[in-house]
Amino acid sequence: MNRADEDEYRQFVTTRLEPLRVTAYLLCRNWHTADDLVSITIGKLYRHWRRVRAMENVDAYVRGMLTNAWLDERRRPWRRERSTDDVPDRADAEFPEAALADREDLLVLLSQLPPRRRAVIVLRFWCDFSVDETARVLGISTGTVKSQAARGLESLRLLATLDRAGNGEGA
Repeated sequence: MNRADEDEYRQFVTTRLEPLRVTAYLLCRNWHTADDLVSITIGKLYRHWRRVRAMENVDAYVRGMLTNAWLDERRRPWRRERSTDDVPDRADAEFPEAALADREDLLVLLSQLPPRRRAVIVLRFWCDFSVDETARVLGISTGTVKSQAARGLESLRLLATLDRAGNGEGA
């Protein structure tokens, strides 16, 4: 981008930054996320400024870019998580033998999974590897990691339910 284009881009962003921020807030209802969305949008705008500035209604186009950035963020799985004021359940330190029994039960259930599925579950949830790290270590695609993790967790849930039903603890 030449100097004149860059100056024009800076002037556009400087004058529109706050309205873009407010628009982003109205979309997502969170100022931190709004700032992230505006940042993503102005980064993309910089890369495509020559093409965008030639458009008839630049403001409308940039608001569309902002909206698309928000929609993209909403589609991402980590955005589905919601914070809560309630503290999650935790193991009770007064009964370490119960925790040990649960751990042993989990090991038995894990041993019933096929090897690749077990490896994915262990790497993702015990070692806390990302999907990419797990895929790299196992030499498989990220899609395979995701599907094997989902199937492995579902298998563990089913096995745990069957185990409890077999021991007369639940139905």
